[in-house]
Formats: sequence, C-alpha cells, structure tokens
Amino acid sequence: MTGDRDEAPAAERDQAAEVPVSAVQAVLDGLPGSVVFLLPVRGADGAVTDFRIAAASPDAVDVASREGRALVGLSIRETYPTVAGTDLWRGYLRVLETGTRYEGDPFEYEEVLAGVPRLSRFTVRAAACRGGLIVSWVRLDSSDRERRRLEAMQRLGSMGWVDRDLVRNTITWSDEVYAIFGRDPALGPLRLEELSGLVVPEDLPTLRRTVKRLLGEGRPVDQVFRITGPDGELRHVRFVAEAEVDVHGAPVAVHGFFQNLTAAKRAEQRLLDQERAALVQDGLLTAERELAARLQHALLPLPQQSLHLAGLTVHVAYHPLPEGLNVGGDWYSAIELPDGSALLVVGDVAGHGLDAVATMAQLRFTAKGMAITGTPLPRILARLNTLLLHSPERDGGTATMIMGRYEPAARALTWVQAGHLPPLLLRQGEARFLRAPDGVLLGAVAAPRYAAATLRLQPGDQLLLYTDGLIEKPGEDIDEGFRRLARSLVGCAGDGAGVLQGILDGLLDPDLRRDDVCALHVAFDG
Repeated sequence: MTGDRDEAPAAERDQAAEVPVSAVQAVLDGLPGSVVFLLPVRGADGAVTDFRIAAASPDAVDVASREGRALVGLSIRETYPTVAGTDLWRGYLRVLETGTRYEGDPFEYEEVLAGVPRLSRFTVRAAACRGGLIVSWVRLDSSDRERRRLEAMQRLGSMGWVDRDLVRNTITWSDEVYAIFGRDPALGPLRLEELSGLVVPEDLPTLRRTVKRLLGEGRPVDQVFRITGPDGELRHVRFVAEAEVDVHGAPVAVHGFFQNLTAAKRAEQRLLDQERAALVQDGLLTAERELAARLQHALLPLPQQSLHLAGLTVHVAYHPLPEGLNVGGDWYSAIELPDGSALLVVGDVAGHGLDAVATMAQLRFTAKGMAITGTPLPRILARLNTLLLHSPERDGGTATMIMGRYEPAARALTWVQAGHLPPLLLRQGEARFLRAPDGVLLGAVAAPRYAAATLRLQPGDQLLLYTDGLIEKPGEDIDEGFRRLARSLVGCAGDGAGVLQGILDGLLDPDLRRDDVCALHVAFDG
C-alpha cells in the first residue's frame, strides 16, 4: 500500500537500508518464472501486518496482470487482498520466524478487481533471505486452461493424440483415442502395426502402406481406414502423423492423432443416397413427362391450325409450357357434325401429368362421340360429370369445359359451360363477355344443373374461347386479365387470319407463364 511506503516504522527503514535490494533485484532479473523478494511491514507492536514487494523477476505477475518491476513497492495486501489469514499467510510468518522453507499445496482464491471476479490457482514456495522472503509463485491457471481446451477440442473433434518413442519403444495415447477404438485404458495403447486385428480386411493393404511410409521412410501420412469396434460397429478412422528422424534420416519418434470420422461418413452416405434417390425420381418424372407429351401430341397433333366449318372460319392454338415436368390438361375440339353443324369445344383438366392427360383424352373423345350421336349439350355435360366422378384414377379431380354447336341455317350458336371462363364476343368493334348459363365445373357435385344459351351470329362477329392460361398472371386480379384480353381482341380484330396469333403474341409472357394455353377463335363473315 502507498501509505505503507511513507509511514513504515524506523526499524523497518533501517533494516531495509541494510539489505542490498539492488543486488537481489539483479539476481531476480536473471531468473525465469514468477519470483519476488518480500520485506515485512510491522506495526507499532512489532507484529507483521503486511509484506512489501522489494524486488521482482521479469515474469512475476499478479492477478491483475501487473508484471515484473511494476510490482515493486506494492504490498501483498494490495496485490492479493484475500491472502491475509490463509495458510499461505501463516506460512510466510513461519518462515520469517523460524527460517524454515515453506512449500504450500496448490490453492484457489477469488479476487475482485475492477469489479470483475477472477478465480486463480497457484502453488507457492517461500524461503528466508536477509530479513525478508524469497517467494516463487507458479500460476496453474494457464496450463489448466490449455489442458481443458485441448480436452474440449479432442472431444468436439472426435480426435485424440498419440506419441511414440521408437528408441525407447514407448507409446502414449490420450483418453479420446481409447474411446475412438473402444479400448479399455487398462489394456494400454496399441502400436500402429497392431491395428491390423481391428482394421477390416479390405483396408489392410492401406494400413500396411501407411506403416511403411511413416515408420520405414519417415514420411508424413494422412490416411482413413475402417475398423470394427467392440460392439461390431463399423468405424471410419483418420490417422495423421509425422515422424522425427535422426541425422541419418531414420525415424526416432512419431507424433500424430486419430480422428473418428464415422458420423461425417454416415452423413456423407446419407447425402449420396438422397442424391441417387433424387436422380431416380428425376428420371421417373422425365419419363412421365415424355410419355405425357407424346400422348398429348397424339391427341392434339397441331399446335396451331385453321379450319372452315359450317360457314365459320376457325383458328385454333395450343401452347404447352415450354419447359418443366408439368404437362397440362388443356384441350380443344373443332369438327363438323353429321347434320352439317359445327362442334366447338375448349376444356381444361385440373392438375398436370399423366393423370391430367388421360382425363383430358377421356373427356375429349366422350364429348365428341356423344355430340356426333345428337345428344343435347346439357346432357353431354351431365354425363361427363358422372364419368369424372366415377373415374378411380381421378379421385377428387375436376375439369372446366365450354362447348358450342353452331347451326348454319339459323346462324345460331347454342352453348353450355361447366365452370369455364366466359366467351368473348367482338361485334361492331365492341368486345363483351357473354353471360354464362348455369353450370358448375365437372366432378364437383353429384347432381349439377347445366343450362344452355343461344347466340345468333351477325356478319363480322368474332368469338374467342380460351383457357385460364391466356389471362392469368401471378399476383394479379383476374378482372385485369379479362380487360387486357378484351383490349387485345379489339386491337387485333382487323388482322384477318392473324387475329389469334396477334392476341397470343401480345398476352403471353414466357417469364410469367405458369400454365398451358388453349384458344379457339371463330369468325363469321355472313
């Protein structure tokens, strides 16, 4: 303490003057470790109340990390406030009184410096010297921390170190190596050559090459081999080591580590299995798409065509998604019936893939067959609904559809719909969507009601049937899609045979498309 320096009794000052402190400091300057020279501080009654650090070695350090000569002048109570009254303190006093050397057991104590508690561990030796004490402090904290860190690193990394002295024929394993090999530490370590009893037969050549390279040639090794644990478990063990050699290049010592890679290898195998499964699934999906595409092309052979039916000019376009595995169920029919009328159909099966294509084929050909036999349009939809409800391969599946029969003598288009988007009529330069008759989507309910509506065509009329892929965009209200389609038909109406293509070019964005598109444009010239 600073006050101790100013107010020490005269007897102490006289004693200190007789002690060649500078000579002691010169000796301590050449010593390794933490060593200090302490002089007693006595009270008025002559009893020792403290010790003052009169000299210190360069490596001397207190719990506050003050080092060397920065400690000189400080008192023990300043540097280690909790030492007073302990066995160490009593040991100091005993050495001072009797001259007997003191060596204490390792001890721990907590200091609070700058408001931060810190637990330190020391072992201390003290010897009498010229009225004071020569004290050496060995801090055990750093070595303990390093040991704990090394143990934690070995445990977390599933690795353990190995040292082998080839001259003395001794070998040392850390505890983790015993755990890696499942070996009782009481049995002692194994030499590298003795691991052949644990290594699987397929890896024995690898082990022999490793032994030869390391012990025979003195070259470093980094090798993984498999062993069988005591429980029969297959373990993947990595061995990394290097050899110390003598002046002749012969190995005299080996230092390295074993690492258990079993968990990493299992994770790697799981990833490989998942990758293989993904490749198989990708192959199956690709095959399914190719099959669905061939079936779809067989049913809808022409992506775009023009027809003349019963006095109508009909342009049809079908555009599947350009890429991906989802083949859709959009479809159309445009044929002339035996009585001279024309059948116009556009449909959309919910879903994608083989099931959607198969359902599309079923609906397309059934509707065409019933129309050819003269079945009324509402009854056709009702029977298609029943057919869809009782198709086991389409359990819960649905479809939309719009179908019209045009009778040229009456210039009348009778049409029905099942949950489909309304037709768009262009008449005298004005586009409007037709009001749909009753009809829910196919496969939704067991007893639906389907009604028919009739439109009488006038010269110059244009009519557009389409699927939702033509107007829908992600995140956009469908009403905006309807308005955009109406504007497009008005703008392209004068393009003659290019009306439908102009609509498609103006509305389809390859980057935003999420569905197939099917459209049927009808022109009546009168």
